[in-house]
Amino acid sequence: MTTLDNRPHTALLVIDVQNDVVGAAHNRDGVIANISTLVDKARGEGVPVVWIQHSDEGLPEGSEGWQYVPELRRGEDEPLVAKHYGDSFEETMLESVLSERGVGRIVVTGAQTDACVRATLHGALVRGYDATLVADAHTTEDLRQWGIPVSPEQVIAHTNAYWSEAKAPGRTGDTVATAEVSFRAT
Repeated sequence: MTTLDNRPHTALLVIDVQNDVVGAAHNRDGVIANISTLVDKARGEGVPVVWIQHSDEGLPEGSEGWQYVPELRRGEDEPLVAKHYGDSFEETMLESVLSERGVGRIVVTGAQTDACVRATLHGALVRGYDATLVADAHTTEDLRQWGIPVSPEQVIAHTNAYWSEAKAPGRTGDTVATAEVSFRAT
């Protein structure tokens, strides 16, 4: 139901599954396994897989921590979008990558739930995209020592719950488990 004209396709976004971003993340291995399953499924169905890679002062480009985790390998023909802000659309080439592929719906995975994943979901919805969050394919680390009052499990559960009801005129958000992901237009 995207509001973007002539954009019937879906793309899988893999956001910031980088060594330092997910090193201490909740259920790291399970989330990465689910993302790997989705990448394989997308590739098998000819669905674009778009990789997002964050860098900033604390995560310098080219560093070991900046590298994608070794369990996930980007295909040679799969775009890599460099970003410096939470929202993967902000001052990046993501919009042009999706437009070139006729994408009006994104399926979102990655890290961190309470930062770049949320920002990208909201950024997509306000830009006219339908946005599906994969409930068991995003994660965050425990940030209680910095004043976040809840556990990573609670952050993830809360995000899954509220995104399942996300909507705006002519576009929707939803939340599904890895096993339920469909890349076909709904």
